[in-house]
Amino acid sequence: MSATAAGSSPARRRPRRSCSPTAARTAASRKRPVQARASSNQGRRAFPPALFHAKSRPRIRGGPGLATVAIYSLKGGVGKTTLAVNLAWCSATLSSRRTLLWDLDPQAASSFLIGEPGRAHDHAQAIFSKDVNPTKLVQHSGVERLDLIPADTSLRGLDLLFHELDKKKRLAKLLGQLDSAYDRMLLDCPPGLTETSEQVMRAADLIVVPVVPSPLSARALDEVSSHLAQKGGKAVPLMPVLSMVDRRRKLHVEAVEAHPDWPVIPAASLIEAMAVRRQPLGAYARRSPGGEAFAELWREVERRLAAK
Repeated sequence: MSATAAGSSPARRRPRRSCSPTAARTAASRKRPVQARASSNQGRRAFPPALFHAKSRPRIRGGPGLATVAIYSLKGGVGKTTLAVNLAWCSATLSSRRTLLWDLDPQAASSFLIGEPGRAHDHAQAIFSKDVNPTKLVQHSGVERLDLIPADTSLRGLDLLFHELDKKKRLAKLLGQLDSAYDRMLLDCPPGLTETSEQVMRAADLIVVPVVPSPLSARALDEVSSHLAQKGGKAVPLMPVLSMVDRRRKLHVEAVEAHPDWPVIPAASLIEAMAVRRQPLGAYARRSPGGEAFAELWREVERRLAAK
């Protein structure tokens, strides 16, 4: 006789419980503390990487790949600082190189854009008289692997100091004191043909010259080229860059066509916004035409340095 016939009830299969919306919300709420902890960790990492890792980041020698790039023009108002800041960002971010931007211009525009707010001083010239070690003035820019030696108004007397010191390679020797910490050093230079520019030309491995499409800017480039040719000694290559190009203007289009091998940086409102945001363009508009132009320019700089 079967168990059923004996009066016992058959074993019932327990129905599968479906996950109701209420149960789903309850399960999700149990996971919220874990998510909160994760977001808390992300919040700590959201600090500028260079500041967060400043003490723990290892310092190793730059090695044979070390190079100094000067951004220089005889003429002002050609986008020199814009080039310097964005190339420094590309070096640190796109090439992952330990990078130093040294602001040598007393107008201190690079220092304003990426320096530490409210940290003003008047010791920039004292580095060159060896009253202050250059490492004492290094600031972290808020961009990982990018440091800054800021400028100030004391640099207005730098040409006179160089003349009094009569040390033709003072800048080059100071850069040598820093080469164990960096792979690329970029110099934001003041305009003009001065004793400071002479020091820069002796120290640089490559000189990037921004050229606005205008006769005066082209003339300034010719003067720099002629000056370097007359100096003799180490041949420092010049790299002209068409800067602030507006392709709606006939003169600008003609300049681009006349120099097809020159890199081109467009005029753009996003680039002008750097002064408002106090950031390199790549930090907020990396994929913009201007951001792509700076990235391509940096790749060309790296190619030229590799070919030296």
